[in-house]
Amino acid sequence: MDLGLKGKSVIVTAASKGLGKATAKQFAAEGAHVLIASRSEKQLQQSVQEIQSETGNEKVAYIVCDMRDKQAIKGMVDKAVSWNGSVDVLVNNAGGPPAGNFSDVNDEDWQQAFELNLLSFVRTIREVLPYMQKQKSGHIVNFTSSSMKQPIDNLILSNTFRTGIVGLAKSLSQELAADNILINTVGPGRIATDRVAHLDQVTAKKTGKTQEEIRSQSEKMIPIGRLGQPEEFAKAVVFLCSEANSYVTGQSLLVDGGLVKAL
Repeated sequence: MDLGLKGKSVIVTAASKGLGKATAKQFAAEGAHVLIASRSEKQLQQSVQEIQSETGNEKVAYIVCDMRDKQAIKGMVDKAVSWNGSVDVLVNNAGGPPAGNFSDVNDEDWQQAFELNLLSFVRTIREVLPYMQKQKSGHIVNFTSSSMKQPIDNLILSNTFRTGIVGLAKSLSQELAADNILINTVGPGRIATDRVAHLDQVTAKKTGKTQEEIRSQSEKMIPIGRLGQPEEFAKAVVFLCSEANSYVTGQSLLVDGGLVKAL
């Protein structure tokens, strides 16, 4: 199937590693022009070289961007537009907030999580919309977590702001449909990333179990019987952002191997 992504202008945030990087690589494999962003220039440089080498696509670039910085977000979108003339696809991603229950987090934690995990998505969408509206087309996908469907113990910040993103995307799907701009939310379940390994480490420390025991318990709860791989998640995202998707908008998709039992 031709996904119609060759030459398309794509932005993927928080893409120097993990799910963002895997998604950027998948877009590059489809021939898109991909701009990746994160706070670490060293990791970005390494990721661009890796993606170019593995996909044969030289149209991969990077920009250092702190997603809590409004002006940095504007600069990121400006670079994509100056490079490619517009923005066809936006993939919103950001590092997950710290683990903790309600009693563990203070006002500063709440504010930082709000700015990184909700407000940054608002700001990035705001910056790309004029270009998408002008061309009467665009795809936006917001990364969240399985907590958008089913709260996860010890992740009060994620449980709160991930569901906020779902509400944002559902509302925007109604507002933007007339301009043929489709927006969806994709949440990973237990995917083999550094973020999941870190959360396993936190849980292991809290419970007195080993990290390997925590992972084994998780795999037993997943009907498919294993953690997902980043590229499996990325393929679902790329489909939603491609010309193959012309009618799916306002939806919340879990890529979780059947882990979440909520409807």
